Formats: sequence, C-alpha cells, structure tokens
Amino acid sequence: MHYLGVDVGSVSTNLVILDNKMDVIEKIYLRTKGSPIKAVQDGLKILKDKYSNIEIGGAGTTGSGRHIAATLIGADAIKNEITTHAVAALEIDKDVRTIIEIGGQDSKIIILRNGVVSDFGMNTVCAAGTGSFIDRQAERLDIPIEEFGDYALQSNTSVRIAGRCAVFAESDMIHKQQLGYNKSDIIRGLCDALVRNYLNNIGKGKEIMPKVFFQGGVAANKGIRSAFESALGFEIFVPEHYNVMGSIGAAIIGREAAERNGKTNFKGFNLAENKFISKSFECNGCANRCEVVTINENNSNIGCFGDRCGKWSNKMAI
Repeated sequence: MHYLGVDVGSVSTNLVILDNKMDVIEKIYLRTKGSPIKAVQDGLKILKDKYSNIEIGGAGTTGSGRHIAATLIGADAIKNEITTHAVAALEIDKDVRTIIEIGGQDSKIIILRNGVVSDFGMNTVCAAGTGSFIDRQAERLDIPIEEFGDYALQSNTSVRIAGRCAVFAESDMIHKQQLGYNKSDIIRGLCDALVRNYLNNIGKGKEIMPKVFFQGGVAANKGIRSAFESALGFEIFVPEHYNVMGSIGAAIIGREAAERNGKTNFKGFNLAENKFISKSFECNGCANRCEVVTINENNSNIGCFGDRCGKWSNKMAI
C-alpha cells in the first residue's frame, strides 16, 4: 500500500508517494505559477505515468491551496503546514525540538516539546528572507540560485546589510555593490541579515533548542544554514527531503485518517485527465458579500470555497 501527500503553496506544488514504511519513493516539485489546479493535475500526470499500478491507501493535502487540492484529489485529511511539517520531522527524528521552515513566500518556526507542537510563529508582514526574495537577488546578481549559498561561504567578511525589509535590503545591497564590495561579502552579509531578521521577528520570544531541523526550499542555501549556526551556536540539521516535508506530513496524516475510516477517498490518478474549471461570484445574501469560488469537474460542481457562513460550501458538502 502507498500514500499520497500534496502540498500546494504560493510558489511551489509538491507531491510525494510514501510506501508502507513511510519512506519516500517519489517526490515531485512543480512551480504553482498562480494555477494550483493545473499544478496538481500536472503532478498527478507524472505519477500516473510512473505508478499507475500501485494502490493509494490514503491521501492528504496541506499548504495555502490545501482545500482546493483536497477537493480535486479526494483527500482523506486536510491539515495546515504547522502540523504537517511537525509530523514529518518527528517521523524522521523524535528528538527534534525546533523546526525552522522557510519557503517561497513565508517563514515559520515550530517549537516541539515531548513530540508535540507547543508553540509556533509565522511571518505576517514582509517576505524578506523567503525563497522568492533570494531568487530575485540571485537573478539580479546573475548567480545561479544553486550557487548562491556557496558565495556566502567563500567570504571572510560579512558586509552589514539592512534585513528588516525586502525593499531596504535590496537597496542596501545595490549601495554596497556601488561602493565596490565583492559579491561574496555582500551575499554573506545578506544571509546574516536575513537570519537576524528571522530570529528577531518570527523567533522572538521562542525558546530555540537543539535538535533543530531546517526545512523548506531555502534549506538548500548553505549560506543561510551557516548564518543560523553562527547566530544560534549549534548545528542545524537539514533532512534529506527538506523541500517536501509538508507533503510527507500530509501523506502520513492521510494514511492515519484513511485507516480510521476503513477506506480512502482518493479518486485515483485518472483525474489528471479530467477537466476542472474554477468560477467566482459575489454572494448577496448578507452584508459580508463574500467572494465565493466554485470548482467544476467534468461539468459537475465538486467544491465551493470563500463563504464565511457555510451557505455555499455546506451545500456542496451534502
């Protein structure tokens, strides 16, 4: 038996298949590009071509697009990113006490004590330090994103960069370039600034204790990891599947939900060929004037989102 996890984020959509030992046998990373439905279908098409003969015993979804993804695939569980990242980390190592997670558009810190989430924090204002910001700086400096962290490790001097705001950080980097500082020192300074910003905002008031897991796409950046280790004073561990930990957690939770129910709701890989259309309208039923979105699959409405009172979404669930 195998299990499917789908993580639909603002930047990437990740799918994983786990075996019955909860080991990853397949992982797919796709750019969401503002079209979560297409991204999920593209991922399922890839899985269908490679694993059409396996049986999916449970499926779970997470990420900002988890509700849409759940409606599309027939998920057994829908969970937020805090829960799924924690579940995945604890599956790998029960001694994890802190999770630093930095993705494409958001950052999180998850505090674990005795195998349970005891506290967490998320960025709410600025995208400085997230994957999309670092991507932009790598592109602007004409450096492949895969090499961005290596540049930081080559530096002997960290240039002071303002890291509290993405706009100010970029302006400060440009100013330092014009003053003649080399790229390595500027990139190291940026990594240090972004870690400072993370710890002073998202990590403020949080007791960060080892063992620490660094998860999310930015965990591939050696410069950011090194900056965290310098700031905290202990080793930071990057798990093997750091960039799809949310999907792994979703698959594990999906398995547990399917086992409780005695069956799975997963519709099968063939839905990759189905035609999905999303439409929106404004409900005039009350002063809230909710913007409601409906998902249509092969000319049948299968899901509804966005209403605060449940007038439309409850109707779809019946």
